[in-house]
Amino acid sequence: MGNDAVERVVIGGKERSAQVARVAGRKTMELHARTNCIVEIPFRSAAVYRNPYADVTLDVAFSNSRGAKIIVPAFWAGGGTWKVRFSAPSAGTWKFQSICDNRSDIGLHGRTGAISVQRYRGSNPVLKHGRVRVSPNGRYLEHQDGTPFFWLGDTWWMGLCTRVDWPQGFKELTADRVAKGFSVVQIIAGPYPDMDAFDPRARNEAGFAFERGFTSVNPSYYDHADLKIGHLVESGLVPCIVGMWGYYLPEIGVEQIKRFWRYLIARYGAYPVVWCAAGEGTMPWYLSKTPAEDAQKQKSGWTDVCRYIRSTDGFGNVLTIHPTRYGHEQVEDRAVLDLNMLQTGHSGYESVGPTIESVRTAYALNPPMPVLDSEVNYEGILGKSWQDVQRLCFWHSILNGACGHTYGANGIWQCSTKAEPYGASPHGRSWGNTPWQEAMKLPGSTQLGLARKFLLRIDWHQMEPHPEWTQDGASAAGIPKRLRVIYSPMVWDPPAIKELEPDVKYHARFFDPVTGAEYPIGPVDPAPDRTWTPPVFPEMHDWVIVLKAVTG
Repeated sequence: MGNDAVERVVIGGKERSAQVARVAGRKTMELHARTNCIVEIPFRSAAVYRNPYADVTLDVAFSNSRGAKIIVPAFWAGGGTWKVRFSAPSAGTWKFQSICDNRSDIGLHGRTGAISVQRYRGSNPVLKHGRVRVSPNGRYLEHQDGTPFFWLGDTWWMGLCTRVDWPQGFKELTADRVAKGFSVVQIIAGPYPDMDAFDPRARNEAGFAFERGFTSVNPSYYDHADLKIGHLVESGLVPCIVGMWGYYLPEIGVEQIKRFWRYLIARYGAYPVVWCAAGEGTMPWYLSKTPAEDAQKQKSGWTDVCRYIRSTDGFGNVLTIHPTRYGHEQVEDRAVLDLNMLQTGHSGYESVGPTIESVRTAYALNPPMPVLDSEVNYEGILGKSWQDVQRLCFWHSILNGACGHTYGANGIWQCSTKAEPYGASPHGRSWGNTPWQEAMKLPGSTQLGLARKFLLRIDWHQMEPHPEWTQDGASAAGIPKRLRVIYSPMVWDPPAIKELEPDVKYHARFFDPVTGAEYPIGPVDPAPDRTWTPPVFPEMHDWVIVLKAVTG
């Protein structure tokens, strides 16, 4: 190959040199990468476009020798530059070719190359095991290699704004959540809730996500966003990327939102992400004068957008929508979703009952779909919903069939700081101004992290709800003849455990959901009616009772 040159590309988050050769008068690139790691390839236009964001479409087709083919949209990176990001799901040689709708643009159309991919051998869990998908039975999430994925999310709705500064503040919050055991961060990549699209509180270092009129994005905004999204992945967290809040759909329009979602897919689809089409999909603007009409328009529009996301994302990332209550009620056809999110209230103890009811209702849908509560009782909101309520909502959700749970702290979701308290919503009221640095330390986040670490030590993904195993007020799940997990809320005595199998011997222990400590109880000796009541709890608060079958 003659006339070789070197071009700069980004591989695994670091800029590297790529060998570029001319074949039949055109450049072809030869790259090296690891599975599930990002390769970013630039393309430079030979034409000039009035609005590059909207006037040209560039896709890149990747294929390997085994017949796999992934078509990935490229994104406009500013000026005359477009970029494509790709992560190979398997080792081997992946060839690529660019496809531009303006075929006369030789800078964008017909570019070719190959990526030699070796297996990733590091310890990062999302790179080691691959992106998230739905399990074969439709009940939980798992990685690409089949490893079960337990969703413990944190709510950073406004995490791309300057109130969580980069790098110090964002890295501090990320490190805290990783250390506590979180696995997901819910974060908005477009216009925020609790404001209009151009409220100054939505700015990052480069301004707003959109230009006025929503006819183009601001690429510099996403250059800064890339640093934060990339850091989450590098830290082993899965970003759940929310496009925008649902009430923007009547203002922006379905076709413009589809264009925007194409941009997000191009920019972040190669990462191990989960897509959330919108937040509170059918909730109208707070001060809308036509709320019923807006809600119906949003329901129809977001259904259309979800179909578009599914057809555009060549990586097949899990798709959901954040709801007003049930995710499946935010769209006209729940088949457009992979994951059923819930929102079950912010009224403290009064929200616990509706949380249990909502999880059970969503779990009972057929065909099954993984379900989790993606917003409930931010810790500290309205001066309540402290760590005890966090435990109640978590454990009742998981033992009634949820595949995970999302925590939230009042102060973190809106990224409030001492210097910049978030302030009022459009309705004139403030949800609270706790600085995120203080909210980060609330004990509920630690206790839910302990819960996830406990569940990862057992076969949580094989458990099914068994309310018949315990008394009213407690929740139970498990695997018949192998495992029983019972959550007892704040009651005087432990609940009776019922319908114990006569041919199974169990050993029992207590798990303390406050401290993470475990206390052995010993062999289970059922009464003649096949019930067993555990001894008195070590302390007076909620507890988890674990029965494990004795083998051998």
